[in-house]
Amino acid sequence: MLQYVADPDSGLDRVFHALADGSRRWMIERLCAGPATVSDLAEPLPMSLSAVVQHIKVLEAADLVRTQKTGRVRTCELRAEALRPVDRWIADRQRMWADAFDRLGELLTDEARTTSQEDMT
Repeated sequence: MLQYVADPDSGLDRVFHALADGSRRWMIERLCAGPATVSDLAEPLPMSLSAVVQHIKVLEAADLVRTQKTGRVRTCELRAEALRPVDRWIADRQRMWADAFDRLGELLTDEARTTSQEDMT
């Protein structure tokens, strides 16, 4: 049985926390197209500029976004490489489940053969 031990310093936990919010996921999607100012990110969202800044701080804490301030303008840039640990974690789970389903398929096939052979006798 697996036992969960929380690691508050885990980068993976911070990334999943950051991605748990739809507005932050939208910001990540927007930043995939290239850097954007905080005002650009805030424009289509139904929230205040200060709320957007708080969301950006969460993205920065997860190392998903880097910001740079020039004068009064803060520009955000995606750090796509921060998603690699998430990609690896998901790929590991996919392999685990694929292996489990393969083993189940083999077991069911063996069971069907055994049952078929017993029916013939």
